[in-house]
Amino acid sequence: MRYVLNRFGFLVLSLWAAITLNFILPRLMPGNPAQAMIAKQAGNINPAALKAIEQQLGLSNGPLWQQYFQYLGNLLTGHWGASFQYFPTPVVNIIETSLPWTIVLLGVVTILSVVIGTLVGILIAWRRGGTADNVIPVATMFGQAIPTFWLGLILIYFFGFVHHWFPLAHGYGDDVTPGLNGPFLASAVYHSILPAVVVFVGSISGWIVGMRNNMITTLGEDYVVFAEAKGVSKRRLIFSYAARNALLPQLTSVAIALSSIIGGQILIEQVFSYPGIGYGLTNAVASEDYPLIQGMFLIIAVTALVINFIVDMLYGRLDPRVRRGGRRE
Repeated sequence: MRYVLNRFGFLVLSLWAAITLNFILPRLMPGNPAQAMIAKQAGNINPAALKAIEQQLGLSNGPLWQQYFQYLGNLLTGHWGASFQYFPTPVVNIIETSLPWTIVLLGVVTILSVVIGTLVGILIAWRRGGTADNVIPVATMFGQAIPTFWLGLILIYFFGFVHHWFPLAHGYGDDVTPGLNGPFLASAVYHSILPAVVVFVGSISGWIVGMRNNMITTLGEDYVVFAEAKGVSKRRLIFSYAARNALLPQLTSVAIALSSIIGGQILIEQVFSYPGIGYGLTNAVASEDYPLIQGMFLIIAVTALVINFIVDMLYGRLDPRVRRGGRRE
């Protein structure tokens, strides 16, 4: 219980720090967002109209502490302001539209990478020195070394532009209606194949090599050698004795990977014009859409903190030494 309370207290403190920084940083930027928006669309405007637009955008000239408490209240009630780029569409609506694209694409690919990479790492570690151990890590590391945006452009050129096997961009076709219907889902899966391949190729090597190294270290432990000498079956020795303990260091990598899902693969989404959080964040920065930038950064920060808290709880459950502060009995 003490361990859980300590981690929960750290989570609350980190959430407060992330929310406060998300409030302060945009207000340190020079200029008036309302004037910047008007300058792009209508040029000069009289002060009364400017004040009315500032009220619509949720901007305030009051004391900073008053703005801060108003900001906290708006967060709790879901009023995150209106997007400058898509005015008067609320920021929450835009995030709700972009978030599922990123979660589905990166979430599915990340889970597949973790599962496949971990299993392959376990098997080649057991048969270390063999052909698979010599070939698979090197081949996958070569794929990881290729810049993701460059690999994406190559796939688009050959499979999209030259052979017309896959679409060049976007998340679904223009001839389907978004919704939970067969044609839309089929089109969404079809458009996600190339981005998914790029993400998978860029991430699988880390899981294979990481698990392989952890397994080799664990297989040299005395309890594993003793279990093998006692005649424990090969399957039980691999998965119950060695892999179970070798998985613990992988949890940190899983936390980092899951935390990066919401942030999206910005370059990949930009290359494929994929309508996820990364693509929306890039466009928001380019158009100086401060409310949308603020909302997306908040979602990314909060998600990363919550996922790390969950992984800390799992780590404490799997390894009792963590709950005891690293002390051995």
